[in-house]
Amino acid sequence: MVAFGKKLKDRQIEEWQGYYINYKLMKKRVRQYAQQIQLGTQDRRHVLKDFSRMLDNQIEKIVLFLLEQQGLLASRITKLGEQRDALQEEPEINKIIELREAYRALGQDLLKLLFFVEINAVGLRKILKKFDKRFGYRFTDYYVKTRANHPYSQLQQVFKHVGLGAVVGALSRNLHELQDRQGSYLSIYDQPTLPLQDPVVDSINAAVDRLTNSTNFLSFLGQHALIMQEELPSPIEEHVDDQRYNFMSLLLNLANTFLYMVNTYIIVPTADDYSMSLGAAPTVCGIVIGAMAVAQVFSSVYFSAWSNKSYFRPLVFSSIVLFLGNIMYALAYDASSIWILLIGRLLCGFGSARAVNRRYISDCVPLKIRMQASAGFVSASALGMACGPALAGILQIDFKIHKVTFNQNTLPGWVMAVAWLLYLVWLWITFKEPSHAAEEDHTPHQSNDEVNSKLEKGLKQPLLISSETKVDEDADQDCDDSEEAPEESRQPVNSIVAAYRLLTPSVKVQLLIYFMLKYVMEILLSESSVVTTYYFNWSTSTVAVFLACLGLTVLPVNIVVGSYISNMFQDRQILLASEIMVLVGVILSFQAIIPYSEPQYVCSGLLLFVSAEVLEGVNLSLLSRVMSSRLSRGTYNGGLLSTEAGTLARVVADATITLAGYVRQSLLLNVTLIPSLFICITSILATCFTYNSLY
Repeated sequence: MVAFGKKLKDRQIEEWQGYYINYKLMKKRVRQYAQQIQLGTQDRRHVLKDFSRMLDNQIEKIVLFLLEQQGLLASRITKLGEQRDALQEEPEINKIIELREAYRALGQDLLKLLFFVEINAVGLRKILKKFDKRFGYRFTDYYVKTRANHPYSQLQQVFKHVGLGAVVGALSRNLHELQDRQGSYLSIYDQPTLPLQDPVVDSINAAVDRLTNSTNFLSFLGQHALIMQEELPSPIEEHVDDQRYNFMSLLLNLANTFLYMVNTYIIVPTADDYSMSLGAAPTVCGIVIGAMAVAQVFSSVYFSAWSNKSYFRPLVFSSIVLFLGNIMYALAYDASSIWILLIGRLLCGFGSARAVNRRYISDCVPLKIRMQASAGFVSASALGMACGPALAGILQIDFKIHKVTFNQNTLPGWVMAVAWLLYLVWLWITFKEPSHAAEEDHTPHQSNDEVNSKLEKGLKQPLLISSETKVDEDADQDCDDSEEAPEESRQPVNSIVAAYRLLTPSVKVQLLIYFMLKYVMEILLSESSVVTTYYFNWSTSTVAVFLACLGLTVLPVNIVVGSYISNMFQDRQILLASEIMVLVGVILSFQAIIPYSEPQYVCSGLLLFVSAEVLEGVNLSLLSRVMSSRLSRGTYNGGLLSTEAGTLARVVADATITLAGYVRQSLLLNVTLIPSLFICITSILATCFTYNSLY
């Protein structure tokens, strides 16, 4: 793997070398700033001012050259337009062909200019990220927000490619006019949906789409999945992705995610009743629900390792184990055995293939649709979380077939067993195993001529790339004097201890926040049946409706945050505000002197859950940006670490509920909320301490 500085140097167009971002100089300056601050010879304000001025100068150099090249292209289009007008009066086939080739040559130059904009935009993002990681705060938020809409700022020229759209439109229209339209008198504007069949225009449109990137909501939702992305792909990598991708296989992975979340939450409304029917206390529901999370702590590791060799076999194993686990869960009622019930839930947890689902999206889905697939992963999880309790509310029937009982306690197990059996058949018939031989590093050293010859193909790739070519910025920081970091410093980590050593203080705080929000959400969801039965005498159907309504808030909340709130406030501000609102929700959930009422429980629970959802999205978005890129691939990747943190939180929360059952049931609510209160306060203090250095 080659560092970004090396890639930038290799892919520059020789005659434009003086107009690219001076990434090497800026990286060196960042290192000097760090040394000066450490020695006390420079204060932070001066560093921010000096670095901002340097960025402004670099962007101005890029933009002025961009405007100059746009003007040259516009002049060429004007001259070619005059030739086209002359040909309309006296058409000649040979001259029309020559004119069309001239337009295509202009299109190739436009592709070079688009690639110039792209590589500079990537360089700016990476140097801003490097500055943030070096100094431990969000300078990027400050810089972008102060210059995004300022009348004198030229940042939008780089990130929104202002003006290039007019050149693209003029070129597309003229090429359309020169096509053989078989006597048609319609223009491109009369048939806006009619595709222009020209490879140059297709390449230009793909490049523009890549620069435009995805919508804020889609990016926000994709980062929620913590499937880490990278910039500046090579053509070979996209070719490998296209060979390995299969839509039905992606759909099967998303279906696996959905079914697993349904399987997790379908038992929540009835877990306390099931425990009591087997002679246990209602608070044993904490162990019943948490058994799945306990097993998932271990299954995430071996599934992540297994996905290095295969995706099909882990999914088959997952389906079989989940089928057997649900059968045991359902049969525990007639066997009158709490142990069979717990073993069944443990088996379900051992079948958790979410690590495989993440890895398939990261490794096999083409770059141009990877963000959509990541958003689909989050949406499938949210939908499963809502459908699980809703389905439990529907299964309110009671009958027997040959001494086998089917009621509200056992039917979730039977329904999920049938669902996993049908999924296994679908998986066996339609899944296509991608080739793992293609995962080797195929990034060759490219000369300028090779880059230019592959320019059209390369520009069809999206701006975000997978973990396959992830550049290790942590290692890059340790090798600032060299453009190419040692090979071993960029390899995936091979143990959980090595992964932990790569975590910076800010990443540890993000994982603590993730642990906190998963803990408070699990406390709310898992004890809902016990609490509402004791205080309000709610039925299973009422609990199911309440939990389903909570689950249905996930996507709307993410839409609002991703499309609106994230554009109005900095991520750090949203993060801290969400933590405070979670804390307020926890405080309002306590049973005080006044009688505990349904409005208090519903409103505080809704506030806590929605705030935790906002916090989860923003937290994972930040985590995906600050985590070492060595954790973006391999067995012990960033997605695995976040999954383990969240799963451990669920285990601790469910254990807390069960242990709280040893006190009076009237104290259960407050006893379980006290640890939530402590963890919330700790995470808020850690957040303030971590980000206080800049603000």
